[in-house]
Amino acid sequence: MAHKKQLLLLHWYHHVTVLLCTWHTYVSHAPSGLIYSTMNYGVHSIMYFYYFLMAIKMKPKWFNPKWITIAQITQMVVGSIVSVVSFNAIGKPGCWAKFENNASILIMYVSYFFLFTQFFFKRYVVKAKKLSPSEQTKKIA
Repeated sequence: MAHKKQLLLLHWYHHVTVLLCTWHTYVSHAPSGLIYSTMNYGVHSIMYFYYFLMAIKMKPKWFNPKWITIAQITQMVVGSIVSVVSFNAIGKPGCWAKFENNASILIMYVSYFFLFTQFFFKRYVVKAKKLSPSEQTKKIA
C-alpha cells in the first residue's frame, strides 16, 4: 500500500480558493486570467510530473523538490504584481477588469505568498528533525 501523507490546510485552502477565484475570473472575463492560468499551469506541470516520477519510484536525484516551492512562491509574487498593475486598467475603455475580481485575486495571492513561504521555511530551512524509533532508543540508552 502506498504511503499517504495527511493533507495540509494549505492544500485545501489553496485548491478551494483557486477554484472560486478561477471561476470568478472566467465569468468576469478578466484579462489577467490568462497570465494567472499560464503561471499556474507551468508550476503544476512541473510539480505533478515530479510526483508522477516519485509514484513510479523514479525520483530524479538531480532535482531538489524545494525548487517547486520556490516556483510557487515566485508565482505568488508575479500574480500579486499583475493584480496591482491591473488595478490601473479598471474602468479604462476596452478593459474588462473588475475591482471585485482583482481585489479577491490580490488577497488570494498575498495569502498564498505567506502560506507557501511559511511552508518553505518549515520544510527546507528549519528542518525540524524527527528521530526514528531506533534513534530514540539509542538516545535513551
